[in-house]
Amino acid sequence: MALPSNAGTVAALGTAQTLAWASTYYLPAMLAAPMARDLGVGTPTVFAAFSVALGVSALVGPWSGRAIDRHGGRPVLMGTSLLFALGLAALGTSQGVWSLFAAWALIGLAMGSGLYEAAFSALVRLYGHGSRSAITGITLIAGFASTVGWPLSSLLEAQVGWRGACFAWAGLHLVFGLPLNAALPRLAALAPPDPAHRLDADREPPPAVRPRLTAALLAFVFAATWFISTAMAAHLPSLLQASGASLAVAVGVGALIGPAQVAGRLLEFSFLRHVHPLLSARLAAVGHPAGVAALLIAGPVAAPLFAVLHGAGNGILTIAKGTLPLVLFGPQGYGQRQGWLMLPARLAQAMAPFLFGLALVQWGSGALWLSAGLGASALLALMALPRVRTGEGKQPPT
Repeated sequence: MALPSNAGTVAALGTAQTLAWASTYYLPAMLAAPMARDLGVGTPTVFAAFSVALGVSALVGPWSGRAIDRHGGRPVLMGTSLLFALGLAALGTSQGVWSLFAAWALIGLAMGSGLYEAAFSALVRLYGHGSRSAITGITLIAGFASTVGWPLSSLLEAQVGWRGACFAWAGLHLVFGLPLNAALPRLAALAPPDPAHRLDADREPPPAVRPRLTAALLAFVFAATWFISTAMAAHLPSLLQASGASLAVAVGVGALIGPAQVAGRLLEFSFLRHVHPLLSARLAAVGHPAGVAALLIAGPVAAPLFAVLHGAGNGILTIAKGTLPLVLFGPQGYGQRQGWLMLPARLAQAMAPFLFGLALVQWGSGALWLSAGLGASALLALMALPRVRTGEGKQPPT
């Protein structure tokens, strides 16, 4: 079956991912406070419910990945568009703590089967080893999710209240998200493997180290880098103030993170696409520890450099979460394997705001040693991974 143009698929999936991220991951930053006031709970309670959603998404990932392996991304992502709409509508109708947590748990089901890991799996199911550019493309588009989501959520809350904002996001999933995901190519379900007729992709040489060790190292890299990314997203202004920066400087420096992430992804899309994905990931992993070193040595004057190094590295590592499992293990069973590899990362992401917040209270700017140590550990784990040939250009059977 002939596939549609890669560019069209990337544009549709990238736009749907922008909507998915803007209406879930970036929603609490703008709506948590009005939610808490209206429901009569503390703002931390709303973020606790959001953490439950992240935990649920971690548990759902392997099973949604397996479904994409067998049936392709189109039916799974279409289903998650409906789940996103249902969960956001439930959030808009919540009346207390229990309904708040239940709504976020439902949104977590959609997040576990409808964010980057699912999109990466859908692309690998379509393009096999040739998915690297497509993965980079959707992260480039969805990299503007906060740029779109935060102002739109704030505007909607001011015009129609936080409940109206939730209903509006739910409607957008039905009007835009569902048709965009429906535009993905249809694929036949994969038949169970026949030992007498193994697929070409199954004949590829195994990684240079034991697969279980490779998977463990990769899972640690993802968990460490997602912990850092989420901790910085939640606490960067306070962290910079603890390092001696003023509030105005901290806010201005924080605004550099998003553009730096996009710049890193553009670098991956242009120059780094010609190097091995593992080398690209290793270079990116240097970003956060190097930025911390500059900040600790030079003080607030180095805060912009810290933001650029952290943001660019984080932008490239987001792509690495899709490309490294592909290059190290191949496209067969990618979705389910991706779900298991990202499970520790999702759990680390859920715990990061709380745990790093404790470190910030106890140690002040010394909490940077924690994030830098995790970043350096991730780099060492990447150095221990084998470099194998990418085999780009192969495609799985449809």
